[in-house]
Amino acid sequence: MPRLETVDFWLDAAPGPLLPQVRDALAERGEPLRWAITAVLPAAEGSRPQRRLRIEAVLLLIP
Repeated sequence: MPRLETVDFWLDAAPGPLLPQVRDALAERGEPLRWAITAVLPAAEGSRPQRRLRIEAVLLLIP
């Protein structure tokens, strides 16, 4: 029987478009019904360009 689950996690985003990266990260966990980027931490100066995104989502889990 399908069930709903709420998740929140940090995603280390690579340079480039964010949408495919977020969708791929969510697909690893289940079928996203809703999701949002709720926080962004920019890359530190002098480090490789990488942002951290906090993702909150409601997923449909089908066994």
